[in-house]
Amino acid sequence: MSIEFTISNQYLRSSRKKGFVSFISGVSVVGLILSTVTLITVLSVMNGFHKELRDRVLNAISHSYITQYNGLVDNWQDLQTKIKQHPNIVSTSPYIEKYALLSTKDGAQGISVRGIKPDLEKKTSILLDKIKSGSANLLKSDILIGAGLAAQLGVIVGDKITLLTPKLFSNIIGIQPRFKRFTISGIFDAGISEYDNNLAFINLGQAQKLYSMKDKVSGIRLKVDNLFNAKKITHEVIASLQSNQYYGVDWTEQKANFIKALNLEKQMIGIILSLIIAVAAFNIVSMMVMVVTDKKADIAILRTLGMTPNRIVKIFFYQGLTIGLVGITIGSILGALLSLNIEMVVSSIESILGLQFFPKDVFYISRFPSEIHMMDIIKVALGSFILVTIASIYPAKRAGKIDIAKVLNHE
Repeated sequence: MSIEFTISNQYLRSSRKKGFVSFISGVSVVGLILSTVTLITVLSVMNGFHKELRDRVLNAISHSYITQYNGLVDNWQDLQTKIKQHPNIVSTSPYIEKYALLSTKDGAQGISVRGIKPDLEKKTSILLDKIKSGSANLLKSDILIGAGLAAQLGVIVGDKITLLTPKLFSNIIGIQPRFKRFTISGIFDAGISEYDNNLAFINLGQAQKLYSMKDKVSGIRLKVDNLFNAKKITHEVIASLQSNQYYGVDWTEQKANFIKALNLEKQMIGIILSLIIAVAAFNIVSMMVMVVTDKKADIAILRTLGMTPNRIVKIFFYQGLTIGLVGITIGSILGALLSLNIEMVVSSIESILGLQFFPKDVFYISRFPSEIHMMDIIKVALGSFILVTIASIYPAKRAGKIDIAKVLNHE
């Protein structure tokens, strides 16, 4: 261990006896700890929220889908059999995606209609497991709608509802849109307003009749074994079909803007909260300047004993780094612990204050989900260390430039 490091540690221990200097040192360390804890906790909570939102969105859109360029897939049973041969495909389900007008005696709403086979759809996503009331059997004249849509139209399970399609047909009355009366068999709650307010499910066979698609479908929805390899797996499936009439779209392409918005939000909040660490680092500058001023006599004595200015710089530089490392280490540990137990902590605060931060009747996510990413902790710790290093340079250089003649003359 170098003499400079030994002396810097000795100064840290002796500074505890110096009232105001010791207080400023403690404030600097506590500030660094709190800023590190805050940044790690917020990033972990945002990771949890992002995962929750991503999972809810994927419940409705599937991991990926394959279709033809004209939007119609014939012989879909053969296509489905070929797709299932890929080892990374967990399940598949055919679907029809069209637009329609849902009408009741109290109003009407434009919606997206999805024709499905319920038994296959349940294996592809868990959206049909989010039934708030009724069931998702979807017999010939059944329809499944979102909770938001049911509230807008004022309907409940068992009510009759009319579905009008853009497809026209002619009869003795004239040209009319194709329509059919359905019975609401169930109401689902996906937790995402985009789907709860605008999506309805009907039986695949009924969708084919309503939209005059015969035995065709819009495409095949896929569930893969690794969510984050969906793009690669989809490309491999398309290549295995050996046909240029098919193309695939994975979840990262379907919701590209949504994912970019989530990532940008996390980055911006991370940058803003990093300013807290910058403030804590500035406190270290102030504290170290005061320490240097307090140790002028010691510096002069060390210089007369033959210690060079560069070695004096190292003493105070090591002191600043030690204070920073202590704060960063404790802050990282406490931040990880708080992130792991954030829901319990929030619940305790809510019970003490007698309020709920995220009421279930207002927010789709009524809890504080948290997901720790080790890379976030490493980035926070590394960024904090860089700021502490920069903050320690100026006071240390100032210590090396002290005029020992003036100090000794004053003493």
